[in-house]
Amino acid sequence: MNRRQWTGFGILLLGLGIIIGLILASGLDMTRQTQADTGPLPIDETASPNAPAEPAAQSTEVLDALSNAFASVAEQVNPSVVTIFTRTVVKGRRVSPFGFPFDDFFGDDFFKRFFQMPEPEGDIIREGLGSGVIVRSNGIILTNYHVIKDAQDINVRLVDGREFKAEIKGKDQRTDLAVLKIDVDDLKAIRFGDSDKIRVGQWVLAIGSPLDPNLEHTVTAGIISGKGRSGFTGLATYQDYIQTDAAINPGNSGGPLVNLNGELIGINTAIITRSGGYMGIGFAIPVNLARKVMEDILKKGRVVRGWLGVYIGDVTPDMAKVYGLDKPEGAIVSQVVEDSPADKAGLKEEDIILEYNGKKIKNRFELSTRVASTEPGTDVTLTILRDGRKKRVQVTLGELPEEPQPVAREKQAVQRLGFSVENITPELRRRLGLNRDVRGVVVVRVRRGGAAARSGLDVGDVILKVNRKAVENVRQFNEIISELKPGDPIALYVQRGDQRLFIAFTLPEE
Repeated sequence: MNRRQWTGFGILLLGLGIIIGLILASGLDMTRQTQADTGPLPIDETASPNAPAEPAAQSTEVLDALSNAFASVAEQVNPSVVTIFTRTVVKGRRVSPFGFPFDDFFGDDFFKRFFQMPEPEGDIIREGLGSGVIVRSNGIILTNYHVIKDAQDINVRLVDGREFKAEIKGKDQRTDLAVLKIDVDDLKAIRFGDSDKIRVGQWVLAIGSPLDPNLEHTVTAGIISGKGRSGFTGLATYQDYIQTDAAINPGNSGGPLVNLNGELIGINTAIITRSGGYMGIGFAIPVNLARKVMEDILKKGRVVRGWLGVYIGDVTPDMAKVYGLDKPEGAIVSQVVEDSPADKAGLKEEDIILEYNGKKIKNRFELSTRVASTEPGTDVTLTILRDGRKKRVQVTLGELPEEPQPVAREKQAVQRLGFSVENITPELRRRLGLNRDVRGVVVVRVRRGGAAARSGLDVGDVILKVNRKAVENVRQFNEIISELKPGDPIALYVQRGDQRLFIAFTLPEE
């Protein structure tokens, strides 16, 4: 064939291929129109009535149910929420026009002598706002200690607008809780939940009077963002906070945090903020702790706490490596109080308490809160780490003695001696590079310009002896110091780095 014949033959084969393809496609029903061409398909009226609803309809139903749940809880709980008004009289003091009190530095009559200025007269009236929750129908109310602290007058407003004067039945600074009483019956008391059973991610509502009395009974929603939070606020000694992103602002303090069953699970207490207002991180005292404090106050007139008898610290990442732990957890014992429940049970320095009655301990705050929340006389089981091995120790808790707080004792020591000391913990031993055979107390604070500072005592010094008597812990140090009077000489034998030296001065007059 020539070239022209080949071209014609090719066109013929192409045509036959197209025709055969159309026939096959038609026979296989491959050329029917798509839904985009035909528009919506007709509804099948014979479809089963039990067929699942469209996804959009399902989503709306879920949201409606959640919305109705929020509204029902708010209606149920709001009658149990109160607004608290406080009035505190602050004694007037002279304040300089420059923004700080000159009297502290130059004496009472500074302005009269140098500026011929009249002395300000009269007291300052400070008004406060907070929230509370009715826990008994006869007028018993739970709130925060810091809401009513130092207040001379406390008024409580109910949801119906009635106001009553309140008396303080009891208060507990260590947990930042207070119990009030108003003289009225037949109130709607909130139902208690169980804060031990809450879960992270669970929906909650916060109710209270944020920022202004006109915003009373404000309801905000959120979830539980975390549990067992501690170590970030100075409001309380015992901290085991519930964290929530439900909006909490100043004025919400003392109000309830409730679950979707309308049960009280926490007392709203604090926020973390850089602006002074809501930033999505709020905290509430667990209701189980609050309920224990309330019942002790109402039944016993005071809060009774369990006592273990140890000084404890947190386990740092470096300490965890040294002691063979996978991660930093638990509380390390730095000192055991003589003849305490811990001493009788055989606990020792450097024991790391990992579990309390089978529940893991994250840090010292959690351990101290759990111990304090347990009734004295209760037998508890501690899981400890000692010399690289875990063991269980049975302890019968005592009752926490009423004694000054460590911070208060430290301030007294600084004021009297011009410095304060702490026990040598494993962490301090590591930081200071001390050998294991070094026994004494570490200087942790020195007052500038005091006799001790002028004599050369410095932070980080390890006091081995006081007036020729060896000291191995703070208790022994305090026993020796307590025998001294103002004007007595005090000689300290001190280790500083690799050197040892004597520092002597006269105990200042009080």
